[in-house]
Amino acid sequence: MSAVHVPVLRDRVLAWLAPTAPGIMVDATVGLGGHAAALLEAAPGLRLVGLDRDPEALERASERLQPFSDRVTLIRGAFAELPALLRSLGCPPLAAVLADLGCSSLQLDSAERGFSFQTSGPLDMRMSRAGATAGDLVNEAAEDELVRVLREYGEERRARRVARAIVAARRRRPIRTTDELARLVAGAVGGGGGHRIHPATRTFQALRIAVNDELGQLERFLEPAARALRPGGRIAIISFHSLEDRIVKHSLRRLAGACVCPPEAPACVCRPERLVEVLTRRAERPGADEVAANPRARSARLRVAGRLGTDP
Repeated sequence: MSAVHVPVLRDRVLAWLAPTAPGIMVDATVGLGGHAAALLEAAPGLRLVGLDRDPEALERASERLQPFSDRVTLIRGAFAELPALLRSLGCPPLAAVLADLGCSSLQLDSAERGFSFQTSGPLDMRMSRAGATAGDLVNEAAEDELVRVLREYGEERRARRVARAIVAARRRRPIRTTDELARLVAGAVGGGGGHRIHPATRTFQALRIAVNDELGQLERFLEPAARALRPGGRIAIISFHSLEDRIVKHSLRRLAGACVCPPEAPACVCRPERLVEVLTRRAERPGADEVAANPRARSARLRVAGRLGTDP
């Protein structure tokens, strides 16, 4: 990468997690190692277990964290696999857990990874470099399945129109590249003025989430991660869109003892318990200076909870 990776909400993450030292911290999405390096430097008593399912990200993180190599263990794996990974390492209860959700700068800036419509590349979008690609989904999924993915994961109001355009286009020839798909979507939803975001933004988000099972991974991760903390340990989650943030907010509230069932539910079925205390009254957001320096930070939201002092 040509520029130095700047971790989002770095100072707030340090303020919340550095005081948990000494102990073991899991960076469940270590990426390029920005947050991990800052925490290891700020808290000499922390040891790091860094997870990532992207092998290229782990290589970069290994380089960045070389000065702290005696305190670092890097593992390839998805964060939903956290309990099994901790068992394999024989880890004691954790001091802290961090997850910085979404794409890394490495993924977004690499045209060949296919995450961005800003450059032309193959329709890939796989974080792990394994399994079905976005191209497979675009070219093989039924129209109704495409509509579901676009509505649920992209909150695309014109999902049916986009799905129909995709199906019509792939009848002529397979859709192979990011720029080809972006043009197709823009034509389907209208690419004229007045758009606050690129017309293809929601479609690309939806496909990426579906290909990587991002929301399912998050739902399977949060409670085990909170249970893995020692009393007084903290979990910090940075999300970048409302779908992620809603899961984080509701999961932490439920683990803090609040019912998160819909108001119309006849009885509580979410089984809340007092496992953690939510430490951020509202999601923390980056300031204007940080957004100006790093525009990708503009949608970031940080939520933090602390493990209660005794098991409930």
